[in-house]
Amino acid sequence: MKLKKKNSLSLDKFINFSLYDKKFGYYMKKNPFGHESDFLTAPNISRLFSEMIAIWIISFWQSLGSPKKFNLVELGAGNGEMMKIIIESFQNFPFFLKSCNFMIHEKSPTLINIQKKKLIKNKIKWIPNINKINKDPSIFIANEFFDAMAIKQFNKRKSLWFEKFVNLENSKKPFFFEKRADIKKIEKKIKFKISQNQNFVEYSELGLSYLRDISNIIKKNTGGLLFIDYGYTDKKMKNTLQAVYNHKFADILSNIGNVDITHNINFNIFEKFVKQMNGLKSNLTSQKDFLTKLGIKERAEIISKNKNFTKKSDIYYRLERLINKKQMGHLFKVMLIKNENNKFKLGF
Repeated sequence: MKLKKKNSLSLDKFINFSLYDKKFGYYMKKNPFGHESDFLTAPNISRLFSEMIAIWIISFWQSLGSPKKFNLVELGAGNGEMMKIIIESFQNFPFFLKSCNFMIHEKSPTLINIQKKKLIKNKIKWIPNINKINKDPSIFIANEFFDAMAIKQFNKRKSLWFEKFVNLENSKKPFFFEKRADIKKIEKKIKFKISQNQNFVEYSELGLSYLRDISNIIKKNTGGLLFIDYGYTDKKMKNTLQAVYNHKFADILSNIGNVDITHNINFNIFEKFVKQMNGLKSNLTSQKDFLTKLGIKERAEIISKNKNFTKKSDIYYRLERLINKKQMGHLFKVMLIKNENNKFKLGF
């Protein structure tokens, strides 16, 4: 690992280096998705998940007045599995399919190549900048997108704030340390009083930037953002920084560039952030309730008919992983951000 000039980095810059450095970055050099990699996302556990998202998208499109042209933008498409199943599901709705302009926003060249191979038969545009998409109504979908962004962390002690940094002077023995921080200056930059009633702050500057940009697009052109991620709803923020390697928790400062670094989304902060942007509203529920209300159990029953015991068991085993409270059902939340005059509530 080589760093120019600086021997220390703020936590977010360290994470960004670890995940997205063009040469060393975790997401830039490998495919982390799948049984043989470091983690599995919902679309790779069961196609039922993506089918439910497809149903939801069509229903939400109808709530927008069934526009003849609209953008469907997936943020961070992983190995392309969700988009693949969604497009397959849309084949049964030709008028809708004709109206849909498919886009993917992805940072990793490695993952873009994997996505293009999987989606080779489909007309999809890969967009580097979401602010440059056309002015048609836009539906954004994001599964485990915001948790993959670098975060900052701050501790409050005796009315003073301190930011977490990583010392990299000895690359074999990096360690955390803190520096005094001007929290008011930071809040002015992000245009949000994130430290209000907090003793500890954890947030992604890039995540809030995406949230603001997408919200502005929705306000101007109508549409919505549906995103699914693991997180919590407590008013008080907490330290959720973690690393994953080979489906297990790992040391963040060891094996840099080869472990996934992630965090849990504080959905309460996201709700407050959206609320201050006049003209928008948000809905929030658990993944279990969302998928159940969309009919995932009924869909499982339909596709398991006439299947042998082994295949039927596999379908329900995968379903349980998605909706069981002790697995993904409650840890994962689903949030919808839309124009406040849109009363659409399917799944919530």
